[in-house]
Amino acid sequence: MQQYQLTLEDKQIHWGKPIDVESLIGSYSDDSIRPGTNEALDWKLTAGIYRAKDIVIELDKMLEAMLVQLGEPVHDDPTVLLDSLQANLAISGRVSSLPLGSLALEDKAGVELTAQAERIGQQLVSWAREINSDKRTLDQYGPEMLGKLEFRSHCYGHTLIPEAIAQVWGPYGGPRIMQIYNEYLHQFVLLRDALLPFSNWEEVPFEVKEYAEFKGLRFLEPVREVFLTQLLGKKLTHKSIVQYAQNVVSSGLSKAGYGFQYRLGTILPAVLGESARTAPLYLLKWHPVQTIAADDTQDVKAVSIDYEYDDYYAAPRIEAGEGTPVKEDVFSFSGENYDEPSIARLLPNSGADRTTLQFSLEMNDREFSVDLGQLFRGHRFLYRPKKTGDASGALVKRDMSSSHLASDILSRSGMVTNSDGIHFISTGGSELVLWALLGKLYPENVVLLDNGDPEELEAAYISGKGFGTQFLLL
Repeated sequence: MQQYQLTLEDKQIHWGKPIDVESLIGSYSDDSIRPGTNEALDWKLTAGIYRAKDIVIELDKMLEAMLVQLGEPVHDDPTVLLDSLQANLAISGRVSSLPLGSLALEDKAGVELTAQAERIGQQLVSWAREINSDKRTLDQYGPEMLGKLEFRSHCYGHTLIPEAIAQVWGPYGGPRIMQIYNEYLHQFVLLRDALLPFSNWEEVPFEVKEYAEFKGLRFLEPVREVFLTQLLGKKLTHKSIVQYAQNVVSSGLSKAGYGFQYRLGTILPAVLGESARTAPLYLLKWHPVQTIAADDTQDVKAVSIDYEYDDYYAAPRIEAGEGTPVKEDVFSFSGENYDEPSIARLLPNSGADRTTLQFSLEMNDREFSVDLGQLFRGHRFLYRPKKTGDASGALVKRDMSSSHLASDILSRSGMVTNSDGIHFISTGGSELVLWALLGKLYPENVVLLDNGDPEELEAAYISGKGFGTQFLLL
């Protein structure tokens, strides 16, 4: 059976069965422009599978209808309306719908999602300008039909830039235009916020169902409110991000682990397949793969993917052992004598109460496996050398200890720790080995280095807790 492959430079991770989602996207049984009240036309997303740009194409129908109804003074120019959209999706400014920039969140999840909100907002506006410039909506429906679009938008609070206020409420605008524009802005805000958890948000396919009480993406309003309350209150956890993502893609799951499978693929933390040094800590990534096979059907079932241990603190621990004593002035990361693994595999294990995944690789003719969830935990709790303050005093306070072979660490059962000292482990430059170690070491005082030079080592010694057992990885 062909397996899904994730590639980082010359390394690969294999698992599951690839899913063809392209054939499911863009085929809708109805039109978003449909009969409304009396002779008016309404706008409502039809049920189907969408990606972000597909939603923007549907939203353009409202924008083009407004331009038609505003008439000749606007000269079919959407600049003002789109500039106000851009201001609403910006992360700062008077009319921002999510002013994360001015809040300057400093928690790790807040920092990542602030940058994510800015990236997504800018791209959505760019698509909106591009799509409207093609006038595909006008060509499809014609001005007479678009002139009949009219509905009530049950939403308040989206502020407009002064130029948009003058246009929407001017002599050629009025309440009818304002209702459409309000819905247009609100749907973009919902779309931006729905995509916040995903590093590859442009690619994520999600299902939209038709609800009598919800227009378009409004079915996401309740979960969005909870999510933003956690984000703005600096109480956002990785689990709550996964829970929100499950609702966005209509997985049907209520229980949240560190990832999940739904009918259109698998969602896992974004570090998988990326460099541990630069990958985001809290974002997720969609993969077009069926990770957990169904029992008696070809349908992809929704499955929450859990940690082997809900509470890593309760996991069994074992000492790393003595290793090879080293002296600070002669220590170097020369690498191990092993055949560097080039392929890792994800192996599912479905028990009575949970589904877990093992990250498995072969090295020195031996197979090593760690819990994938613990690997992600290890990455989130990882420290990087902080080159701040005076590190010189720390050198005399920390006892140099030993170096260890990665294979020796990975061969031990339980989570690996030590009673005290500094312990060096070389990955041989392999991301696969590094990921495996992050799943094996107790995630308390682990520091990832870039080069291991004296300056970086001095900074590493005072990174993390600054005391107790410390593991340095390179």
